[in-house]
Amino acid sequence: MTAIKPRTPTRRAAGHSGRATLWAGLVLIGLVVLAAVVSAFWTPFDPEGVFSDSILRPPGAEHLLGTDSFGRDVFSSILRGAQISLLVGTVAVGIAAVLGVPFGIVAGMNPGRLDQFMMRGNDISLAFPALLLAIIFGAIFGAGTVTAMVALGIGTAPAFALIARSGTMQIMSREYVQAARASGKSGLFIGMRHILPNISGMLIVQASVSFGIAVLAEAALSYLGLGTPPPTPSWGRMLQDAQGYLFIEPLLIVWPGIAIAIAVLGFNLLGDGLRDRFDPRMQVNR
Repeated sequence: MTAIKPRTPTRRAAGHSGRATLWAGLVLIGLVVLAAVVSAFWTPFDPEGVFSDSILRPPGAEHLLGTDSFGRDVFSSILRGAQISLLVGTVAVGIAAVLGVPFGIVAGMNPGRLDQFMMRGNDISLAFPALLLAIIFGAIFGAGTVTAMVALGIGTAPAFALIARSGTMQIMSREYVQAARASGKSGLFIGMRHILPNISGMLIVQASVSFGIAVLAEAALSYLGLGTPPPTPSWGRMLQDAQGYLFIEPLLIVWPGIAIAIAVLGFNLLGDGLRDRFDPRMQVNR
């Protein structure tokens, strides 16, 4: 009697799963982007105004998600808050990539003492999480959206450096890179022509994951009063304002929490889907 081998996932099944994850992430991110774009031109009510005659109203026909302690329409604040989340994520990830990617490529192209020196510095930077760095920056330079974006970008840069260095070291052993070096091509040419295009997939995955982390970090900073200042709507600030009314209007905490979860989950799913597409180690053999 022969033993029955357990079935293993096929490449096609893995591909379908990866595509489903990718599309799920894109749909969730699309909702956040749609909210940000729509709120740039229209919101049902002014999300930055104060309306004393409509304080803490429950969800209804006039106010779809109710109103907060200042009488502001929660739905309008959720829509406008998407702008801040996307802005902080975009700028923070951009700063991290600009600082971290060249650093990692240079380290990977120069194995030896220079690489060791640069990576020890990078390891020291990793000891300071981006959120902690943002809190320190807020205490020194003052709380605000710009401070949060810069601090989160600097704090995220070491992760990009590690990814870039790892990919660079793999690419440097390829024959076409060795041929380019033997022919006298400059390090800048090799980095731009051969290395950066070949590690772009890994960097895109890292950018997607870092974007979700930046959105969550901005919400945490705003909740602590170190992020986006009032009256500009921010999902984290909405959580802070709602905590005093938890037993009166508990839904005030639910709505921004759902918005944060959709954004963070969307970028994480996008990162997982892109990793399945770009990382050969995630491929499943038949």
